[in-house]
Amino acid sequence: MTTGLVIQELLQGFQGPRQRNRILKEFSLLPVIMPEVEDHVEAATLRNQCRRRGVQIGTIDALLARLAIRHGLQLLTADRDFEAMARHCPLSLVRH
Repeated sequence: MTTGLVIQELLQGFQGPRQRNRILKEFSLLPVIMPEVEDHVEAATLRNQCRRRGVQIGTIDALLARLAIRHGLQLLTADRDFEAMARHCPLSLVRH
C-alpha cells in the first residue's frame, strides 16, 4: 500500500519524464490509503508525544506513521527518524 503523500514526495525528487512515468506506473499497482480527519488528529497526538520525549518528527512523517499504525502495516523506510519514533509508539518498521 502507499499514500498520495509518498507518491508526491517521490515525484518531487524525480529526474526527468522517464523517471516520473516509471514512478507513476509502478505506484499505480498499489492500493492507496487516504487519511481521514481522525488520522490527522492522531498524527498530531503522536508528534506531540514524541516531542515530549525529545524526538522531533515532521508533520508528514507523523501522518505516515499514524496511517501505518491504524492499518496494521509495516512502514518501509530508510529514514532514521522513523526508528526514533518507533521507540515511543506501536510503529512497525522494515528497514530499506
